[in-house]
Amino acid sequence: MKKSRGFRRRTRKKLKKGVREKLVVTRFLQKFKIGEKVMIEPEPSSHRGMPFPRFIGRTGIIKGMRGKSYIVEIRNGGKVKLIISRPEHLKLVK
Repeated sequence: MKKSRGFRRRTRKKLKKGVREKLVVTRFLQKFKIGEKVMIEPEPSSHRGMPFPRFIGRTGIIKGMRGKSYIVEIRNGGKVKLIISRPEHLKLVK
């Protein structure tokens, strides 16, 4: 049998919610301004616009919008990368 190489492979622990964690609608409705600092924290119940699991916990800066999603600039090993993510997968860093 061929090995699965899907988007969510090896993420059993990373994309798991706690026993008492619920789906909060306000995460889906949050707005960010260009230049704000955000952390990538995926919402496992929503697969749409989820960034690649490698970028979980990274912080970046909002650079713009693409439809309902935000473009987040992060540094990865000396390179600057642009991540396209929906608002439910982002958390404001103060």
